Amino acid sequence: MNYESIAETIIALKNADLACRERLIQNGQIGQVYHEEMKYLHNKNASILNDIIDTIGYPTINKVGTEASEATWLVIQHAIELPEFMKKCVLLLEKAVDENKADPKMLAYLTDRIAVFEEKPQLYGTQFDWNEKGELSPSLFDDLTKVNQRRKAIGLNTLEEQTLIIRRQAQAENQIPPIDYEKRKQEVIEWKRNVGWIQ
Repeated sequence: MNYESIAETIIALKNADLACRERLIQNGQIGQVYHEEMKYLHNKNASILNDIIDTIGYPTINKVGTEASEATWLVIQHAIELPEFMKKCVLLLEKAVDENKADPKMLAYLTDRIAVFEEKPQLYGTQFDWNEKGELSPSLFDDLTKVNQRRKAIGLNTLEEQTLIIRRQAQAENQIPPIDYEKRKQEVIEWKRNVGWIQ
């Protein structure tokens, strides 16, 4: 099995993703709506990665190296319209982390992302969204003390520190809160239903 070639393919998927995001930011097209170009790319990347996973198993650090393993996580993290794929991957990633073949931070982010999509409290506070005051804030989480303990255990900063970083980053990217918070909230719930995250 040519893992080097596979690693290059995975890194290329990540680079295409980041280039698309950067272009949309520059054009002021990142914001309230999931841009069609980005949606298409995320789904296409996930399909290619799924074939790779079916061939070699989860692309762990020992197989494809650190950069490609991190790129794998990014592609999975962005496959938001493919619940079954993301859930399949989180189980594989759990096993890889248990065997010290993947970064536990990646598992924290993916676990939280799935929890948020399923309307469940996140464990690490990694996922953020706009609140009714127009501020980017952590999505629902279980308990601040426990969240910060879990974050510390895997080498993350506190949730309070991360909130400041996320808000500064959004400001730098000229992200703006939704004009109608309640309307957007309903649209997100409808999207989760349509995609299959919730009933």
